[in-house]
Amino acid sequence: MVITDGGMETTLIFKEGLELPEFASFVLLDDPVGPEALLRYYEPYLEIARRRGVGIQLDAPTWRANRDWGERLGYSPEALADVNRRAVALLEALRESTGGDPEIVIAGCIGPRGDAYGVDDAMTADDAESYHSTQVETFADTTVDLIGALTLAYADEAVGIVRAAGRVGLPVVISFTVETDGRLPSGQALGEAIEQVDAETDGAAAYFMVNCAHPTHVAPALRPEPWLDRIHGLRANASTKSHAELDEAEELDEGDPDELAAGYRELRSQLRNLEVVGGCCGTDHRHVDAISAVFTP
Repeated sequence: MVITDGGMETTLIFKEGLELPEFASFVLLDDPVGPEALLRYYEPYLEIARRRGVGIQLDAPTWRANRDWGERLGYSPEALADVNRRAVALLEALRESTGGDPEIVIAGCIGPRGDAYGVDDAMTADDAESYHSTQVETFADTTVDLIGALTLAYADEAVGIVRAAGRVGLPVVISFTVETDGRLPSGQALGEAIEQVDAETDGAAAYFMVNCAHPTHVAPALRPEPWLDRIHGLRANASTKSHAELDEAEELDEGDPDELAAGYRELRSQLRNLEVVGGCCGTDHRHVDAISAVFTP
């Protein structure tokens, strides 16, 4: 069992009062107080992992650190590559400081090229491979253990990321998001998306996850079919609201940690290989602690 952190950006914005333009946490690495704020964010999750006796996967704060979002925020290609490397270096220093307790897995986090909840500018798989290769290749020169692609809205982008990771020899985890009906924002069924990615990459992804959706949104997608065993991770939202409702919300919907954990418990019987659990938007260490209690003594 491995836990992850929670909703990094929502915690930093709503709990810490930090400004994250374009929802980009990587900009904190260029803020005088930013690196310390990130380390404070990670610490409660490390403590949960120690107390529960489990490993922890920490994502570099690089979900927005790809070319298009970087350009919007004034980063040159060289500066963007540098900030991706520094994000990993921050986690590597944190890992060294813990002395192996808890065991930390570092993920080079990749986000979608566009809006995580839309597919208006969808790429082909070839275009996605070319686009995401820049960030993937940057991570290949760091100490990341794997590539974690979060909040993907359509299968072709996932295919491209898997291919890009394969070219540099890094394990890659693909995490789709779903709407309230259990389908991807593209309208494709979750199972069909997983099957497409596996078919077009010879099953090269280490495993799949679902993130940025409440357990009640994930449940309608699940079917007792072979692709279900490819899902090893879940990082749910605290809120039962739709993506559209969350986009319009001016206050953080934290939901209830115990109710969220109960949702994980209900899905556990169907997701037989579920072993990586954490949170997404609206969640913090309280939610992850409650979730981890479902899977540990």
